[in-house]
Amino acid sequence: MGDLLTGLPPSVGAECRVLVLGSMPGDASLQAAHYYAHPRNRFWPLMAALGGFSADLPYEVRMQALHDAGVGLWDVLGQCERRGSLDARIVRGSEVANPVADLLVAHRSIVAIALNGSKAAESFRRHVEPQLPQAHRPTLLALPSTSPANAAFQHARLSAAWDAIAPFLRTRG
Repeated sequence: MGDLLTGLPPSVGAECRVLVLGSMPGDASLQAAHYYAHPRNRFWPLMAALGGFSADLPYEVRMQALHDAGVGLWDVLGQCERRGSLDARIVRGSEVANPVADLLVAHRSIVAIALNGSKAAESFRRHVEPQLPQAHRPTLLALPSTSPANAAFQHARLSAAWDAIAPFLRTRG
């Protein structure tokens, strides 16, 4: 058995267009109470390039820049048992999904959901998709994980895949 973990609250701006869902925050993120806190996770460099901001900004400023671009963050799972940070260590049957469908009802501006990695996509299909309101089904984008554990995807290949969210971002001007 693993440790029972509780994830982070959603970080969604008023005009969110793209909701990025991970599986469950890793240990570094849970300890820092910041999304994608592991220094080798490639999420922030990818989002900085897409959103036109610096990945080196303080966390709160990066989050505001994401919100300004129309991007919100949360995870498919709100609780699970896991030892360590790897998705493969999540104990099946211990997963409790976040109320993503409720978030979509509250934020009708969300037109796309970007699933960060195969575990997020699999958990979404199993736990969340059946609960989605028929009247509001955003475009689903199953994207490769930004985790450093996903060594098969070098930066250029990862960046090309994540460019799929670009058409959904809010543009400045």
